[in-house]
Amino acid sequence: MERELRAIVGDEAVLTDVGLYLTDITGLPGKADAVVLPASADEVARVVAWCYAHDVPITPRGGGTGAAGGAVPLDGGIVLALDRLARVRAFDPLLWRLHVEAGVRTAAVHALARDNGLMFAPDPGAAEQSQIGGNIATNAAGPHAYKYGATGTWVTGLEAVVPPGDVVTVGGPIRKDVAGYDLKSLLIGSEGTLGIVTAAWLRLIPAPEVTLPVVSFHTDTASGCEAILRVVGSGIPATAIEFLDGETLACAGGSFDGALPDGAGFMVIAEADGSAEEADRMQAELIEVLGETAVAVRAPADRAGIEALWRWRSGLAFAVFARRGLAISEDIVVPVEHLAEAIGETAEIGRRHDLIGLSFGHAGDGNLHSTFLFSPEVPEERVRAFRATEDLFDLAVRLGGSISGEHGTGYLKGGQLAKQWPPRALELHAAVKQVFDPKGLLNPGKKVAVLPA
Repeated sequence: MERELRAIVGDEAVLTDVGLYLTDITGLPGKADAVVLPASADEVARVVAWCYAHDVPITPRGGGTGAAGGAVPLDGGIVLALDRLARVRAFDPLLWRLHVEAGVRTAAVHALARDNGLMFAPDPGAAEQSQIGGNIATNAAGPHAYKYGATGTWVTGLEAVVPPGDVVTVGGPIRKDVAGYDLKSLLIGSEGTLGIVTAAWLRLIPAPEVTLPVVSFHTDTASGCEAILRVVGSGIPATAIEFLDGETLACAGGSFDGALPDGAGFMVIAEADGSAEEADRMQAELIEVLGETAVAVRAPADRAGIEALWRWRSGLAFAVFARRGLAISEDIVVPVEHLAEAIGETAEIGRRHDLIGLSFGHAGDGNLHSTFLFSPEVPEERVRAFRATEDLFDLAVRLGGSISGEHGTGYLKGGQLAKQWPPRALELHAAVKQVFDPKGLLNPGKKVAVLPA
């Protein structure tokens, strides 16, 4: 295997010391025979063709920041890492578009756009490590998806390698295309199970002149969620509406700049952007709407205060995990009117399994990071935490939501889609996989709708 793969990509691009490429942020242990790092779409195609001819499983990998085990090789084969596909193929700032290879890091795309007065809005976590190809493969989102949409909203075209080793292009540097079935959208969010994204055309927009956040503190979940619904119903085009429940504040509140006010049991973070005049007006409207039932409202306007707030928000997961040492954090979605119910039931599920259950996340999208804390020194707590997630998925479906809003299905949620979709939809899901990947060699064991009997 190694000799033939080296003939395709070069000696230095086939690694047998594969430790760094066997897991993602879940910590799930993986197993692979080799890691291959192609440097072009043509090399990706030739590697896929070789693997397909020899029945070798392929696990595509971006930056390894996934939260569902999607980049973890389950049972040998190769990891196909896209680190070396890191070229900016074309940048047209006057046309607001960018053509990049899959291994370009998210932070680099943000910086290139920003330095030219433009914005690429998707802001999933770990931007310094995550790669555009991985973001597309999971359709990653983030706080500002409330206004601007997930990654797929910003993709106008894809280059991808599909079995048995063909490079295909769908879409391109165009904004409208209804010439055929929407294969681009099928590849977006497919987690490397249908094809391997090697490059993408991304749309950009002019960067807003100003962004201004508002933070409101409420006594409890009910009061905070009522304030969120008022913002949604008001029509204020907020860029983000985030929330932290009481247990999350207990974990992270100690590091909040300026300390928490007395009586704070729930936090909402909203943001306005636009011209200076527009942002000022919308910030004032957010202060008014959120402040109706708040115990306190803060509205940082200086750059240092704004950056400190979002830096604190981006570090939230670390503060939460530190409470017990480890945690399982899922990404269920519910209709926004059921947000308070989902937050309350997450805590109840935790109590039922003798765990701390808490929630934070993207309130405007109804997207909860429902989290169960456990100690690495107490193995049975880990078992109870995984059982709690089963109840969590049941909750999401019962409330009319989804088992995943932005992490994807990966390995951890394998088979859970059967709770959400009717049988015929599951059959279509399996049929799509069969058409793209008839041997089942692309990221096997991931995005599985129904587990084998």
